[in-house]
Amino acid sequence: MKLDYFEELWSNQDEVITHSYVQDVKLKSGKTLALITLDNGKDHTRPSTLGPLTLKQFSEKVEALEVRAKNGEIHGLAITGKPYFLAAGADLSKAGNLASSRAGRLFVELGHFALGKLGNFPVPTFVFINGLALGGGLEIALNANYRTVNKAAPAIALPEVFLGLLPGWGGAYLLPNLIGIRNALKVIIENPLKQNRMLSPKEALDLGIADVMFEPQRFIEDSVAWADKVLSGLKPTRKNKPGLFEKLVVWSPAVGIARKMLKQKIGTVPLAPYAALDLIDEAKFSSKEAGFKREDEELEKLISSDQFRASMYAFNLVQKHAKNPQGAPDPKLAIKVQKVGIVGAGLMASQFALLFLRRLGVPVIITDVSQERVDKGLAYVRSELDKLVEKGRMSVDDRNRFSANLSGTLDLKDFANCDWVIEAVFEEMKIKQDVFTRVEQVVREDCVLATNTSSLSVDEIAKVLKHPERMVGFHFFNPVAVMPLLEVVKAPKSNDVSIATAMRVAKDLKKTAVITSDSTGFVVNRLLGYLLGEAMRAVDEGIPFEEVADAIAPLGLPMNPFDLLELVGLQVGAHVLDSMYGFSSERFYKTESLHALAKYGKIRTKDAKGNPTGYDPEAIKIVSGGTRVRTKAEVFDQLIVGLAKEIRLMLDEGVVQSAEDIDLCMIMGAGWPFHMGGITPYLDRVGASQKVFGKSFHTPMIRGV
Repeated sequence: MKLDYFEELWSNQDEVITHSYVQDVKLKSGKTLALITLDNGKDHTRPSTLGPLTLKQFSEKVEALEVRAKNGEIHGLAITGKPYFLAAGADLSKAGNLASSRAGRLFVELGHFALGKLGNFPVPTFVFINGLALGGGLEIALNANYRTVNKAAPAIALPEVFLGLLPGWGGAYLLPNLIGIRNALKVIIENPLKQNRMLSPKEALDLGIADVMFEPQRFIEDSVAWADKVLSGLKPTRKNKPGLFEKLVVWSPAVGIARKMLKQKIGTVPLAPYAALDLIDEAKFSSKEAGFKREDEELEKLISSDQFRASMYAFNLVQKHAKNPQGAPDPKLAIKVQKVGIVGAGLMASQFALLFLRRLGVPVIITDVSQERVDKGLAYVRSELDKLVEKGRMSVDDRNRFSANLSGTLDLKDFANCDWVIEAVFEEMKIKQDVFTRVEQVVREDCVLATNTSSLSVDEIAKVLKHPERMVGFHFFNPVAVMPLLEVVKAPKSNDVSIATAMRVAKDLKKTAVITSDSTGFVVNRLLGYLLGEAMRAVDEGIPFEEVADAIAPLGLPMNPFDLLELVGLQVGAHVLDSMYGFSSERFYKTESLHALAKYGKIRTKDAKGNPTGYDPEAIKIVSGGTRVRTKAEVFDQLIVGLAKEIRLMLDEGVVQSAEDIDLCMIMGAGWPFHMGGITPYLDRVGASQKVFGKSFHTPMIRGV
């Protein structure tokens, strides 16, 4: 490969190069291990990434070591990273430069050329996974012969499918042939599509990605000593390595099941998951060279696709825009939260308690209307802590510490020294006002009060307070532990101290926070409320559930509107639609049939595992009787035009400060797919924004999204 040409092509891109530093390590056996340390010189402020010039330097260093290995000067080669990081994958900071087929293909081929040297090296190769290893970072390890992992490594994953790509530097071929088809499908397909779930070091060890795990205190020393044993004859056991039976009998059916599940869950629009599936299937009996060539071809197609450009827009929102929340006050104004009070002990409140305990590490006290409810909430939290211990995701010591920090009470006076109190009670104005009236009587004047309301006015709730400036909206999405978005609602009287504290709490909870004004539905529920209302309008007109779901499917949302209604609860959904209709009867639809469905209890029929199989006959009867007046295409066209109108109004009203904020909310709070690139560029792309007000949300319109 002509590396000089590649360097010339990319020399003007200002890449933060991750350098390959080489040192010889003398082993107890008398042998010599060459150790490459990857380090971009940015300490802990920026993970090491793999750009073109990084890969070129790495390749040249490995080539020089290959000469030494052939001359008998070194007996093994190992790679590790700077503290806390092996590598965070390919450098996507200038992904737009990959859009040309030529540049994209060169970058893909360079990754295979550089990392592939580890699998063909004349002496054994090792990777010491000392820290974060994502995407191409993990593929460095997969290309080597042996792997150790640090017990304290924060995350290990192949997240490419989440970004509209696939593991194209060996991962799609090497991983299934290392850990078996089912495990590989979990890592390459299933985990990325579950909010980009990562592996813990223990999970990586159990799957067979790593051969051995060591404690962080002596990780490098122990890894070097273990490598010496391997060089002296130790043969690690590969417990999940697939045999002939798995390849002949299990492999193709497992891929077929995965393909069927993908179609059910995400439809057929996303390119990357299906391309990855094809490569995994073909990895069964193909050679490594053939597998790598197919990875090159498929990755080149994806990099030049509109979906990848859209994914990069979404990626930049999550990685950059989210870290600089618009409209946030000075973080120094935030008060230190050292004790949390939660009013309510139901499922949502119990999820709050678990999250606050684990992320803030401070005492949490919960209350409710009866001791029975309080005890039930405490039991739920402690059972969840026990489950985390059983799964190996929490130590017994941490479980005991969190449990000791949890308490319950029927006396609100026990909230007196709380710095932060949040409610999770029924979505009714009078109930919430009563809660905060009583709480304000016992807490300090600097205690911040937060409401988790999803549709009520925060300002109206705060009207009963002597100090309404301390009130903020703090809207979680369900399930609390999984959904990354928090809508921090700034009511007209909310002061900067309260908002700054809310943003600090959100950050400590490891959530993405977007500041919104106190407008009905805020961002996510306003748009979903419109979408769900339009879905019910179409059903009430006599269009079957299936056709309505198909009509809306091009939006690419993770579930159809009727599954979403069942997830949030039909009663809750009906209440939200009523609230939105009350907000604007001209734009939002109110439906009595949803109340009837809520009373009946379901829309879908499901199998024994809870997967939807069809629509309930009684639910079909409940909504029958309408007169159909629109086609599926008309339903979709009117829906996207209505969404564009609503977003334009939200921006004009100052609900958020930018279209990017709306896109971020929908990605993180509603599961808007990365490959769609955000709802506003999507509406630009399909022409809805132009149709509504004669211009795009983004000027010039973002290419390809």
